[in-house]
Amino acid sequence: MLSCPATVVSSTLQGPFDWPGPTVANGDAVEIVRRMKEESDVPVRSHGSLSLNRALMAAGLVDRIQVTVFPVIAAQTGDEPVFAGAGDFRPRPAGDRTLDGRTQELVYRPTLRTWPAS
Repeated sequence: MLSCPATVVSSTLQGPFDWPGPTVANGDAVEIVRRMKEESDVPVRSHGSLSLNRALMAAGLVDRIQVTVFPVIAAQTGDEPVFAGAGDFRPRPAGDRTLDGRTQELVYRPTLRTWPAS
């Protein structure tokens, strides 16, 4: 992953970073990702930011959700569900694999749920 191009969306970070050569983008993260998807043939991946990922889901910019399940029981870190605020979507299975005999990688394609007008 460290060899892949990286873009950090931030209005405060300037570097140096712990990984080689990231680009720092300042502005609206959703618009930056929308532009990246339009201009690049390389798939865009987002790691670690629940608020960014929720905003990208709500904007319809997420093509796949990859969930890695680790066999660890940990204390609760918050009361908010992971995809809270991402919109009402229905995950469609798109693949799975076992990485090391214990860890599962699950891939979903989100489909925004539409409700009939009343």
